[in-house]
Amino acid sequence: MELELQRRYYPQGTNGTLACNGLTICATIELPWKNNGTRISCIPEGRYSLIKRYSPHLKDHLMLEDVPDRQYILIHPANNALLELEGCIAPVSLITGIGQGIQSVLAMKKIISLLAQAFDNNQPVFIIIKKEIV
Repeated sequence: MELELQRRYYPQGTNGTLACNGLTICATIELPWKNNGTRISCIPEGRYSLIKRYSPHLKDHLMLEDVPDRQYILIHPANNALLELEGCIAPVSLITGIGQGIQSVLAMKKIISLLAQAFDNNQPVFIIIKKEIV
């Protein structure tokens, strides 16, 4: 299974649209692009393997594997990139501003539900991150 994240870059943050097979799942928010700087930048565009994770704090979430020069890049709930993210990707139900959105937990549950069968069947899951073509 493969997800596609199309990003729009702004100096204050990054907004995106996450889709699967051409159908939009949700919007996303991230930090601005700052040359892949640890904890201050979104990650480089590319294709990454996803694994499912759980923690008491974040509940069900995802981790991107083999991100160049970065570790523990997650897809997890957050509504304000600058206040709540350190390079991770946050799904949101609705974008409310640059790097900001609402109902992130609901959007995360939607992603987990969509990917559940693939993970249960040990199928590989990938995300392709690219710049939106306007």
